[in-house]
Amino acid sequence: MKTPQRLEEAIKKLYLAYHDNELHPECCKSCAVGNILDRTDSWQHLSDHHGSLKLNYLGNVHQMLNRRFNGYTPQELLQVEATFLSACGYQLPFKRYHKRPENPQDKEVLFNGLCAVITLLCQLDNVTNVMDYTKLFEVKNNQPKYTLTY
Repeated sequence: MKTPQRLEEAIKKLYLAYHDNELHPECCKSCAVGNILDRTDSWQHLSDHHGSLKLNYLGNVHQMLNRRFNGYTPQELLQVEATFLSACGYQLPFKRYHKRPENPQDKEVLFNGLCAVITLLCQLDNVTNVMDYTKLFEVKNNQPKYTLTY
């Protein structure tokens, strides 16, 4: 099955942001959606609260007009951001005094967020989760079912 372009591009951007230390859950340009949207923050105007799944008036207008931002609808973008923040340990919607991780830029915290986001992105495109490594450990007749080549 061929990977949809929007999924491939999103994963590539998130991968680069993670490894270049340009991923930060509390910054609208550096969060999951900010990176998917080329490090812009205009998406924050689609909702009234960071991490909310509820579109505001502007978000609803874009959604009704079937506008897409790098392939994603406004509602999908809010889902991605809420998934990222939640998996990183934030209480949603994100507000100043809500629960949050001690170190939001800890690699393990960010990795948990990325895994959850990639799982969601694959679900949105009806693609098998590219992060699912369980197939690598399947066995047939006491032998690995799949062989890896180097």
